[in-house]
Amino acid sequence: MNLIYPNIVPENNLRLPDALTVRHGPARLLGRFILEADKAARAAGLRLRLRHDFDELHRINQQEVKSGNWYPLINMFNPACGDIAPENAFWLSGENELGEIVTTFATRIYYWPDTTLEDEAVAMLYGRDEGQRCIITADAAKLISGVVMSSGAAWVRPDYRRRGLSQLLPRIAKAYAVSRWPIDWTFGFVTRVLVEKGVASSSYGTGHYSYSVWFPDLPFGELVVAYTEVQEVYDDLAKYLTTDLSGSRDWKLASASASAAVPSGIAQELTKISSDGVFHGSINRS
Repeated sequence: MNLIYPNIVPENNLRLPDALTVRHGPARLLGRFILEADKAARAAGLRLRLRHDFDELHRINQQEVKSGNWYPLINMFNPACGDIAPENAFWLSGENELGEIVTTFATRIYYWPDTTLEDEAVAMLYGRDEGQRCIITADAAKLISGVVMSSGAAWVRPDYRRRGLSQLLPRIAKAYAVSRWPIDWTFGFVTRVLVEKGVASSSYGTGHYSYSVWFPDLPFGELVVAYTEVQEVYDDLAKYLTTDLSGSRDWKLASASASAAVPSGIAQELTKISSDGVFHGSINRS
């Protein structure tokens, strides 16, 4: 089902703060988070931009695959294989002072008002449902529907690793996504070993796990559905803002839990992990 929830598409390749218009969620928290996260990225030597030119992401991926620095994009982010569009997807690029893109992180938004992850897993991962197989025993897959966020295509060039980007970029993507769409769930497929080592929780900010998912035609082995309630996404962003983002420690976030209760939330990072845990603007609430 290739439905798209109505939303306003920003101009391609804007600076991250300039691309932000908060139409959903707690505006004060999300606006502050994006501003402070952008400062943190600049302190790490990067300028963050919001993009929806997935042909360019695919080109960068192919180039880095040849260099041995990345793995091929899964089909959900390959414009030749699915229905990816500016209305349902975006990616973050981090550029150094030379203008080189040295990190990426992509997100898809699915609109499943009458279906669930259990029904859509094959088409989501492969780009199209053409007879591929998926075995799902995770109970959460039956619950995940509505407006759903799933992320991936996460990459950091080797010389820019160990700068905390594996924790920062997933949270930036969540903050932007919940500001633009009325997200019901954010979710992800992660390997069981990443859950057991605590990487999924510390890097991605996810707190709930449902076992298991298998794609017999792919080499990933057992996967786990990692998911988080949207209010918990807000809470995680607020905690990260006050404890991890420089310049934000004195900012009090009493408003973080004061926002109206919203449906649940989840995030998808299905990639190889490096030693750093690297995972393969106006504010207007009108």
